Amino acid sequence: MQSYTIGQAARLLGVSPDTARRWADAGRVATHRDEGGRRLIDGRDLAAFSIEIGQDAGGEDETSYTSARNAFPGIVTGVKLGDVVAQVEIQAGPHRLVSLLTREAVEELGLEVGMQATARVKSTNVHIDRA
Repeated sequence: MQSYTIGQAARLLGVSPDTARRWADAGRVATHRDEGGRRLIDGRDLAAFSIEIGQDAGGEDETSYTSARNAFPGIVTGVKLGDVVAQVEIQAGPHRLVSLLTREAVEELGLEVGMQATARVKSTNVHIDRA
């Protein structure tokens, strides 16, 4: 399972590293240390936490999250595979994006909960790029 540093998690959550560190210090998201002593967050824990803060942010009047060229870097929070099609959910800061794509595409990209990915939006289509 992929793990993320505090800085990487902060970027995926759309907050500063200091905010992510404070959340970890307060026990809002679990961390562990690598051999070098860096604090890491398990991808599945980060995915669950990103859903939690995304729901919390839903009622607030904040400026919207924007990114260049309609790219929304985030973390995969859900993958549902059917026989032919699949549904992939990404939490990008306070935004939850859902894409319907082929099962084959999901398998080729190796998408799974907890991994980093980017949702690219054009018109009504959302394309997923593996990070």
